[in-house]
Amino acid sequence: FIESKYNGSVVSTVTNPGNGYDDSVDYDALKGQTITVAASPTPHAEILEVAKEILAAKGITLDIQVYNDYVVPNTVVDDGTLDANYFQHISYLNNYNEENETDLVSAGSIHYEPFALYPGKTASIDSLADGAKIAVPNDGTNEGRALKLLEAEGLIELDPDAGFLATKLDIVKNPKNLEIVEMEAAQLPRVLTDVDMAVINGNYAIDAGLNLSDAIAVEADDSEAAEAYANVGAVKKGNENSDKIKALVAALQSEEVRKFMEETYGGAVVPLF
Repeated sequence: FIESKYNGSVVSTVTNPGNGYDDSVDYDALKGQTITVAASPTPHAEILEVAKEILAAKGITLDIQVYNDYVVPNTVVDDGTLDANYFQHISYLNNYNEENETDLVSAGSIHYEPFALYPGKTASIDSLADGAKIAVPNDGTNEGRALKLLEAEGLIELDPDAGFLATKLDIVKNPKNLEIVEMEAAQLPRVLTDVDMAVINGNYAIDAGLNLSDAIAVEADDSEAAEAYANVGAVKKGNENSDKIKALVAALQSEEVRKFMEETYGGAVVPLF
C-alpha cells in the first residue's frame, strides 16, 4: 500500500491498481472467508456489488449490509460487528471520531460525489427572490460543504475561520436575505418542490433520480472539496492492513469499478484511483 495523510486519517491506495487484486494479499488463505461491509444504498452498495464479483472469483464472500443513516454503519464497525463500512467521506469520518471518541480510519479512497444545487420553485440563481428558501443538510461537515457551494455561487459569504464546519450562524453576508433551511440530508430531495432550491448530497440525489446535468451549480472536481470529501472504506484502527481489508480495497479500486462508476452515474460519482 501507498499511504497518504488527510486530516489525520490514513488513506491507502493499492500498489497494483486495476486488476482488482493486491499482490501482497494471500488470497488462498482468504478462500472461503466472508468480508462484511455496511453501506449506503446508493451508490455505495451498488459499487460494492461489482467488487463482490471480483472477490467471488477468489472464493471470498462479500456480505453487503445496507443502512439508511449515517451513524449505525460506524457503530457496527467500531464494536466489531462488521469488518468495514463504505458510506462516508473522510471529513465526516474525522468529525465522527472526534465527537464519539472512536478510532476509525480510512483504508482507501474510492470516489468523490460532487454536491450540487438543484432547482425547486426557482429555476436559476438570477431568479431568486429576496428571502428565498434554500435547503441544506444539517449534519456535521455536510452543512458547511453546502454553504461553501452557495458561497462559490456568490449567494452568501461565510466567516473564513469556520471552514467546512460552518453552519448558517457563520454567514456574514447574505445580500438576498436567503432563508437557509437545515434538515436531515435524506429528506432534501423530498422537499425540493417546497423550497426554492436545495443543496443535495450526491448519494441522495442519485437515489431520488436527480441528474447532475439538471443542477444549477456543482462542486468542481479539482476543488478543495474533492479532497476533503473523498468517500472511503473505513475500518477500526489496526485492521486497515489486514488481508481482508486490502482485498476489499483492491476490488473497489479496480478498473471494473471505475468503468461502472463512469458508465452508471453520469459524473455524479467520480473515481479517485
